[in-house]
Amino acid sequence: LQSPQLGGERLSFWYFLVSKGFHISLEMFYLAISMQFNFLDLGNSVILFIIKTDPSLHEPMYIFLSMLAITDLGLSVTTMPTILGIFLFNSREISLNACFAQLFFIHSLSYIESSVLLLMAFDRFVAICNPLRYASILTLPRIAKMGQLFVLRAVALIFPLPFLLKRFRYCQANILSHSFCVHQEDVMKLVCSDITVNNIYGFFITVITVGLDSLLIFLSYVMILKAVLRITSPTKCLRALNTCVSHLCAVLVFYTPEFSLTVIHRFWKSSSPLLQIVLGYVYLLVPPLMNPIVYSVKSKHLRSRIIRVFMK
Repeated sequence: LQSPQLGGERLSFWYFLVSKGFHISLEMFYLAISMQFNFLDLGNSVILFIIKTDPSLHEPMYIFLSMLAITDLGLSVTTMPTILGIFLFNSREISLNACFAQLFFIHSLSYIESSVLLLMAFDRFVAICNPLRYASILTLPRIAKMGQLFVLRAVALIFPLPFLLKRFRYCQANILSHSFCVHQEDVMKLVCSDITVNNIYGFFITVITVGLDSLLIFLSYVMILKAVLRITSPTKCLRALNTCVSHLCAVLVFYTPEFSLTVIHRFWKSSSPLLQIVLGYVYLLVPPLMNPIVYSVKSKHLRSRIIRVFMK
């Protein structure tokens, strides 16, 4: 679209499976996407239900897990309308204002999830390095304050983005390469104005959120590893490390596609568009699906409660 009128312009989602000529049964793909969201919502909803109804799980570790599940559900609700609209109802258009709103919630929730993973790393650090003060350090009021602080950080940093994007004139092809709106990967490539400010601001908020969180998580595990290596008993050493496996899996599942997308879009712009699209889906859909599975498998207490609920 060549029109400079921003408010009435609509964007289209690129149906990459069709446009790239992939020989995949669309009916099977519809089924796979639908099942993905069903399992995603079911897994996180079950986790929240179990933690809420079982008083023995009202501990810091499980409270942080419930915060992670709420964030994953929020990402699911944010991305589900456009993804299912494309694959189930062939609804492939979105207004710019709706796109900006989706962009705001996707990035806010992604940064909140990064913060929750940092809080979970802090939980493991205190539990292993200072177990005698665990209950006095991670009190419920303190956990609530830390959660509120990180939510405010994410919202405050992402809030200017829709307004920065709204001031631009959009004159490029109005095709989005994902089934949802994201800032650097989709919307910015449609702008025909100078986007230096947005690039700098986007890099700034990425560094002080995902970059800072991942650095603090890495440092916390360095301290945990030092503390574990001082344990003389091999059995106790392995037991301490085993309590971190679930969190490490969640960190790898979340940060690997996040950093891969950042590197590709900023330093490897000649990469395959299909690779960027697949990583975008992995970044938003895989962590909410895998987190409940990983924690259910590793936590015997949680797994027994889930089995009991389904048996009933």
